[in-house]
Amino acid sequence: QVQLVESGGGLVQPGGSLRLSCAASRSIFLSRALGWHRQAPGKQRELVAVISYSGTTNYADSVKGRFTISRDNAKNTVYLQMNTLKPEDTAVYYCLWRGWSADDYWGQGTQVTVSS
Repeated sequence: QVQLVESGGGLVQPGGSLRLSCAASRSIFLSRALGWHRQAPGKQRELVAVISYSGTTNYADSVKGRFTISRDNAKNTVYLQMNTLKPEDTAVYYCLWRGWSADDYWGQGTQVTVSS
């Protein structure tokens, strides 16, 4: 079992920035990949960004150039730096741990609201 605790969400104006954090209860060296997904009201959960064990990153087209995923192995934490936020980025953001045995663990989610 892996527990994931997200933090850093909140209310921000369009064009602003937020940094989300996801602290894992297990060494992130043991993960195959770590990622962030989001779910807006009435929509399906979608991938935002992922970082593999090797450090390779991938992003949804809608956030490329604005969001950056990173990891701090010493702190067992993965981050999502979100810049130039738009109202359409409003959603609950979830952290994902993907293991090597197709085992997925999710955090509880953190709300991000972009509004003036």
